[in-house]
Amino acid sequence: MRLFWNIVKRDLRLSWRQGGGAVVGVAFFMIAVCLFPFGVGSQAAILAQIGPGIIWVCALLAALLSLEQLFQDDFQDGGLDLLLLADMSLERVVFAKCLANWLFSGVPILIVAPFLGIMLQMEMDALPGLVAALALGTPSLSLIGAVGAALTLGARRGGALLALLVLPLQIPVLVFGAGAVEAALNAQPMGVHLAVLTALLVGLAPLCLWASAAALRVAGE
Repeated sequence: MRLFWNIVKRDLRLSWRQGGGAVVGVAFFMIAVCLFPFGVGSQAAILAQIGPGIIWVCALLAALLSLEQLFQDDFQDGGLDLLLLADMSLERVVFAKCLANWLFSGVPILIVAPFLGIMLQMEMDALPGLVAALALGTPSLSLIGAVGAALTLGARRGGALLALLVLPLQIPVLVFGAGAVEAALNAQPMGVHLAVLTALLVGLAPLCLWASAAALRVAGE
């Protein structure tokens, strides 16, 4: 357990010192959402209607920016070999790195999302639903992204290939995440959407951890 948290803290420190990846992702998320009122107009009704989709699409794209470096540094400096030999299963190592990635990139998105929702003229009653949907959906984005990051490790144009691999797989999270917020905006029950997001997270966690670990073992050979 100590090794697990050491990996989490190490990745958080590296992300903070590098000042890129996750930080750039959050900045991109904020800027991208702020650009939409200039493109579609400032009418409150229009912004409130498309607000959930805007926030979720921007969150999905922002998550991609921090995923390419998820295993890249360890692969380049030989740290991956040490992780493969660590006294802990590789699946738990992947989980630790995904947790660190989500803490540094996903949590800031949860914090700024309500303010961006207000800017998009979303009603205050829908903001808790927005945060709940993002809290359940963004970890799934990190888990799916970890599979793509492991599969494209060391590949040329890895960032573009990573996007092509993971974006189609993240569509269900996008659909039900935006659907949950739309239900909250229309004063409809959002429990079904949140239940599906929870099921996706629970189902994806073991599958994505196993697939990422298998890809890392191949990359380390």
